[in-house]
Amino acid sequence: MTKVLFVCMGNICRSPTAEAVFRRLAAQRGLLGEMEIDSAGTHGYHVGESPDARTQRAAAERKYDLSSIIARKVAPEDLEYFDIVLAMDRSNLDSLRKLCPAKHLPRLKLFMSYARQFDDDEVPDPYYGLAHDFDLVLDMIEDAAEGLLDNILSERRAESPLKPLTRKSTAKVS
Repeated sequence: MTKVLFVCMGNICRSPTAEAVFRRLAAQRGLLGEMEIDSAGTHGYHVGESPDARTQRAAAERKYDLSSIIARKVAPEDLEYFDIVLAMDRSNLDSLRKLCPAKHLPRLKLFMSYARQFDDDEVPDPYYGLAHDFDLVLDMIEDAAEGLLDNILSERRAESPLKPLTRKSTAKVS
């Protein structure tokens, strides 16, 4: 089981989008049962709220369902529980580092470090932007989510390489 947490500031735009995108991608590849996927915010501004309406609109246009996601604030125990904690930007990564025990710091990463088509290090916060900003965020998240899942699968293969089959010989020796 691989446990992944996506983190932005309020957990109403970027991180719930990443949660939904990554969940569907894992399901499409038949891996949902092997993943625990969640999202949270570094600040508690929107705890208990649904994702931003503009985020939901952009996601719905691409058939992502964010309706069951409720904003929550990241807790210290999340940083011990989740295997991979992905911040949407450097500011949130810094907030996570302040909260994280030293032994778990390697679990913290920028989500866009897994992107293949975008050179950006951060997913920009679309909250104060225009409708097209939410679409751009989705493009970036879809790209990084593909790279993340491929990376997880690659690491799994490296940890448990396939062993060659051994066959019993059925040939008779004369």
